[in-house]
Amino acid sequence: MKYIDEFRDGELAKGIAAAIRREARPEQRYAFMEFCGGHTHAISRYGVADLLPPEVRMIHGPGCPVCVLPIGRIDQAIRLALDEGVTVCTYGDTLRVPASEGLSMLRARARGADIRMIYSAADALALAQREPDRQVVFFAIGFETTTPPTALVIRQAAALGLTNFSVLCCHVLTPSAITAILESPEVRELGTVPLDGFIGPAHVSTIIGSRPYAHFAEEYRKPVVIAGFEPLDVMQAIRMLVRQVNDGRAEIENEFTRAVTPDGNRKAQALVAEVFEVREEFEWRGLGTVPASALRLRPAYAQFDAELRFPVPYAAVPDHKACECGAILRGVKRPQDCKLFGTVCTPENPVGSCMVSSEGACAAHYTYGRYRDVAGGTASQA
Repeated sequence: MKYIDEFRDGELAKGIAAAIRREARPEQRYAFMEFCGGHTHAISRYGVADLLPPEVRMIHGPGCPVCVLPIGRIDQAIRLALDEGVTVCTYGDTLRVPASEGLSMLRARARGADIRMIYSAADALALAQREPDRQVVFFAIGFETTTPPTALVIRQAAALGLTNFSVLCCHVLTPSAITAILESPEVRELGTVPLDGFIGPAHVSTIIGSRPYAHFAEEYRKPVVIAGFEPLDVMQAIRMLVRQVNDGRAEIENEFTRAVTPDGNRKAQALVAEVFEVREEFEWRGLGTVPASALRLRPAYAQFDAELRFPVPYAAVPDHKACECGAILRGVKRPQDCKLFGTVCTPENPVGSCMVSSEGACAAHYTYGRYRDVAGGTASQA
């Protein structure tokens, strides 16, 4: 399959791995964060960490959209369904994120909440059209990749004059999260990890382009290499980062040239800018409150804002005391550093958000890495 099979070739992977080993200097230590959950999944699934020399360490970042949802936002959605009697529609993984009082959206549904899994924002809009007497709220999550479809259905709802459709907006922004990892005092207090560079996200970058990452190289002297999701994409990005560190460079490079351009998708950007504006601040799981890191609906579309339509305010809720998701999302700890990992907390019974989605660091390591930890393999560095 074009752009798939050729990026999973085992012999090519061996060649890139050998090149990384040759170029990585024995006296140097390289710490690279893959921000995107899709990259975390690929690294674990294809054993990329096993192919790297000991000098190169991959660190998981907060790029899983389900993982960074704070408990308070899940509580909001549950309260909308239980207290306000609305129909909440959202993506499948979101249903299983732990909330307060031992609940999740899935468990709230067992208590009578009308919470439904959908495959796209358009499904929620279609439900509102079919049943005009039902208040339908789309619980919108994700980074810049999933924001344009949400903007589109809001604009369509306005054109149709729907009065029974609204959005609980939890769309967040990638560059702000990276900045928080690099400089936020709150994150520093909770622990830090030295970083030599970032693997930039793939799908997000198809929307925003490569230009928004420029200030990480200019202000923080951290190289960024945007990479596709296939294992050879990730390995080549690691090699490019090693070269930048060796050369003393801090530049934005694009390995994923077959899909990412400097300017990104201008049409999608314009649509998002029409419907949304930046919030002053937003709480992230693991990062705390991050300024200018999320979106809300503009006043012109305020009638479709569920936070304004329904009296269900947001309230911050601390994570489970024994759960290390916050530190794992910042790269300070690894999944296997959590006492709950693989025992109390599993994909079937997640205690923390990192164990819910296949893109979460804990779920990925549970599926692909935990047996190698027991055997003393090298995968534990991932």
